[in-house]
Order: sequence, then C-alpha cells, then structure tokens
Amino acid sequence: MALFSSSTRQIPQAAAMPRHVAVIMDGNGRWAKKRFLPRVAGHVKGVELVREMVRSCLERGIRYLTLFAFSSENWRRPAEEVSLLMELFVKALQQEVEKLDRNGVRLRVIGDLGRFDPKLQQLIREAEEKTALNDRLDLTIAANYGGRWDIMQAVNRMLAAQPDKRAGWEEGDLEPYLSMQFAPEPDLFIRTGGEERISNFLLWQLAYTELYFTPTLWPDFDAAEFDKAIASYQQRERRFGRTSEQLTEKPNA
Repeated sequence: MALFSSSTRQIPQAAAMPRHVAVIMDGNGRWAKKRFLPRVAGHVKGVELVREMVRSCLERGIRYLTLFAFSSENWRRPAEEVSLLMELFVKALQQEVEKLDRNGVRLRVIGDLGRFDPKLQQLIREAEEKTALNDRLDLTIAANYGGRWDIMQAVNRMLAAQPDKRAGWEEGDLEPYLSMQFAPEPDLFIRTGGEERISNFLLWQLAYTELYFTPTLWPDFDAAEFDKAIASYQQRERRFGRTSEQLTEKPNA
C-alpha cells in the first residue's frame, strides 16, 4: 500500500505552508552567459543555491523538498557539459552529506542510476545510508529521472510482483512502486528560468500540485524569491475537483 493518500482518490488536507515543494532548477547556463562566464560557473553557483533552499525549507518547516537535477533527456547536452555536471554531483556528495546529516536532512536520489559511473553510484548509496534516520527534511534529488520512465518502471515492478493478476488494476496498485512513494504528492511546484512546462518531471505526482513559474534564474532564486512562491501558493484555492462553495460549507450543513 502507498504511504500517502492520492489527490485523485481522496481530498488532501491543504495547509498554509506547503508540506512538499518540488523544483526544476532552470537557468544556470543563462545566468553564467549573462556574466560572460562558462556554463559550468552557473552550475557551480546553482549548487550553492541548493544549500540555501535546504536551509529555507528547514526554517519554514517544509518537510519534503524534491529537486530535478538531471533529466533523462539531459544526456543530449554537449558531452563536456554532461561530464562537468557529473563531476559536480560527485563533489557535492563528498562535501555536503556531512552537513546534511548534522542538520537532520535525509537524502535520497531517484532515477535510473545504472547509467552513472560506479563511483557516483557508490557515493549515492553511502549518502542515503548515512542520512537514513534523519527526519527534519526529506531532500530528494532526481537524477537521470523522467516521469514517463518512472511510470513504466513502476508498471514493470507491479506486474513482476503479481504475475498471476491479469486485470482489475487500480491507481493504488501502482503507487507503491513509484519512485516517490515515500512522500506525499507535492503541494507546490516551482520552475525557475522563465520556461512554463514541467518537462517530464513527476508526471504522476503533479496531478493536483499548484504550479509556480518565475523568470528568475536559479542562481538568483534566493530566500526572498522562495517566499514569493510560497505567498503565491497561499493565495490559491485548492479545491481538488470541488466548487468554491463546497470549501465553505459546514460538514453537516
């Protein structure tokens, strides 16, 4: 069984502060280009902003943060840039895991990790094991991840688990096999950098998530910008298929 309720089958509790925030961190390359710097300089700055985002979530009592670091389509980028991104990933794991652990942050990495270098795979496993008991913030990094891949791998795992079942599948049967089965569906999705699409990120999980798009490039997305996103979220009316009138009705009216 799934650990959390589905927004298409139940009505989730909507709180003023989002419980789960998911982010596409877009704009690192453009940030660097505007400053006549190599693209990698933007990615380095972007890693610094991850630290600030984690700190902001801890300060605001946000329980889950999911960051789209590298999509399954990003392998199409120039080989040199991909190689530099992998090096940054290794460096970040080597330098940041101790800090995450001290601050009660649990780290998970989701995606098809088999394509990564064995050293990187080992660092990921070690980081997940080291932080496994932490419960202040669940930080999930989506790497070599795609929403369609996630659904397909979940289907394959579900079918393998129940090979004799041929029909009658329901949403609840699939959910335990999705990469994010350990977290509630995101309340707030943020994409920086000006693009207004979800780019194959958490396709199943974003069904009723509030979407926030900003032209601010990721390296400039500081705590003040994050608060703007939260303020926008707090102005939304989360109906989950109901009417506005139903939200104000008394339970036994």
